[in-house]
Amino acid sequence: MRGGYLSAAAIAALCMCGVAEADTLRDALVRTYAVNPTITGLRAQQRALDENVAIARAGGRPQLSATAGVNQDLTRTGGGNGRNVNAGVDLSLPLFLGGRVRNGVRAADERVLAGRAALLATEGDIFTEAVASYMDVIRDRSIVTLNQNQVRVLETNLQASRDRFEVGDLTRTDVAQSEARLELARSDLATAQGRLESSEENYRRVVGTLPDDLQPPPPLPPLPTTADQAVEIALANNQDLVAIAAQVRAAERDIAIARADRLPTLSAIGSGRATDFLGTADTQFGPGARDRQTSTGLGVQATLPIYQGGVVGARVRQAQAIQSQTIERAVETERLVIAQARASFASYQAAVEAIRSNEIAVSANQLALEGTRAEQTVGTRNVLDVLNAEQELLNSQVRLVTARRDAYVAGFSLLNAMGQAEAQDLNLDGGALYDPVANYDRVSRRESDWGDDPRPAPVATRTVDAASPVSTETRTENYRFIPSPPGAGAPPAGTTPLPGTNPAATTGPGIPPPSPPASTPPRPDPNEPLIQPPAETPVTSPNG
Repeated sequence: MRGGYLSAAAIAALCMCGVAEADTLRDALVRTYAVNPTITGLRAQQRALDENVAIARAGGRPQLSATAGVNQDLTRTGGGNGRNVNAGVDLSLPLFLGGRVRNGVRAADERVLAGRAALLATEGDIFTEAVASYMDVIRDRSIVTLNQNQVRVLETNLQASRDRFEVGDLTRTDVAQSEARLELARSDLATAQGRLESSEENYRRVVGTLPDDLQPPPPLPPLPTTADQAVEIALANNQDLVAIAAQVRAAERDIAIARADRLPTLSAIGSGRATDFLGTADTQFGPGARDRQTSTGLGVQATLPIYQGGVVGARVRQAQAIQSQTIERAVETERLVIAQARASFASYQAAVEAIRSNEIAVSANQLALEGTRAEQTVGTRNVLDVLNAEQELLNSQVRLVTARRDAYVAGFSLLNAMGQAEAQDLNLDGGALYDPVANYDRVSRRESDWGDDPRPAPVATRTVDAASPVSTETRTENYRFIPSPPGAGAPPAGTTPLPGTNPAATTGPGIPPPSPPASTPPRPDPNEPLIQPPAETPVTSPNG
C-alpha cells in the first residue's frame, strides 16, 4: 500500500504575493509543503529539539572559566595599603555523574525521534486539510454554477407565466408560485456564493494563494477493501503512534536521570592563579616579598549525597507519574488512530454509495422534468409540478457534487490515517523534501559556545494583498516582523512520473469519481464531467 502516488508538478518559482499559481492538486500540495506556517513552524520546533541533544552532551564535557580583577585596599592593616591585579583559570572535568549525561542524551534523542514523527504526522494532517479545501472550492464553484442556471430557468418560467396570465391562461396563484420559487433560488444562489468565498479564503489560508481555475484531482490509489485492513495498516504506519512510543521511552530515561541524584559524583579539577601586587608587596608583607606570585593546583573532588530532604524521592515519583501519563496517552492515541481509520473507511464507502445513488437520481430527475414539462403542455400538470421537478433536479445535482467531494476527501483522510499521506508518499521530491536529520547531524555534537545561526526570518508566506493598508513597514513597526528574503520558501522545480495514475484525469471540468475498492465494479471514466453542464439544460416555458 505504501508508495508514491501523487507527484509534484514542476514549478519555476512560486511568487510571494497573493496571485494564485496552483492549478492542480499537485501544485497546491507542493506550495503547502513549502510555505504553510504550521509545517514551517514545526520544522523550527524540531530544530529546537535537536539542540536538546547538544545541551545534554554539554553536561559531560569540561568546563573552563577565567577570572580577573583589580583590588585596592582602603583600610590600613599593619603593613600598609596595598593593591593588586589578579587573574585565574579554573577547569572542571566530570568523571562520574551517576548516569545523568548518558540518560539525558538518550532521552533527548528519543524526543528528537518523537518530533520527527510528529512533523510527518502534521504534514499528513495539513495535506488532508489542503485536499479538503481544494475539493471544497471545486464543489462550491459547481454549486454556484448550478444555482445560476436555476435562476435563469426560473426567470424564463416567471416571464412565461406572466404572459399566460395576461391572456387568461393561468391564474394569479401560478404567477405567485413562480415568483416565490425564483426568489428562493436567488436566495440559494447568494448563500452558495458566500459559501464559495469562504471556501476560497480557507484555501488561501492553507495553501497560501487564492485558487485559480482548479483542475480535477488525480484518482486515489487502491484503498483497503475492509475496515480491518485499514486498521492493520494504520497501526503499522501511523506516525502519531511512532511519536508517542518515543515519548514513552524518553519518559523512562527521565526516571533514570532523577535517580542519578542519589549517586555520588566525581570530578577532576584544576586551577591556576597569578597576582601582581603592583609594587606594594613590601608594604603589605614585609621586605623582600615578591610582587608577582603564581599558583597552580590539580585535584579530584567527590560528592556523596547522604540526605537531601526527600527531594530525590519526590522527583523520581514525579517522573514515574509522568511516564504513566505518557503510557495512557499512548493507549489514547492508539484508540484515536483506530477510530480515525474506521471512520474514514466508513465515510469513504458511504460517499461511494452516495455517488451511485445520486447519479441515478440525476438521470431520473432529468427524465422526470422532461416528462413533467411535456405533460404540462397538455394540461395534466400545472406550474407547481414543473417548479418542483426543476428543484428536485437541482437538489440531486448538488448532492452528486457533494458526494464526489466527500468521497475524495474521505479517501485521502483514510490514507492519512494509515500513515500514507506524507510528503514522501506524495512524491513531493526533486530536492524539495525537508530533511530533519541534516540539522540534527549539524548541531547535535557541536562544542562551540559561539556557533549561532543566522537571524530567523519567516519562511511561510503572508496572505495580505499588496494593496492592503497593513503594509510590511507597519507590521515591522508593530510586531517586529522580519520580511522574507527574496525567493524564501519557494520550492525548487522537480517532478516525477505519477505511478499508476492516468495523467488525463487531471484535466476537464468537475470532480471525477474516486477510484473504488478492488472488490467493487469498475467506475465510469474519471475524465467524464461531474455532471452535464448546467447551461445546456433546455429552458422551456410553461407553454411548452
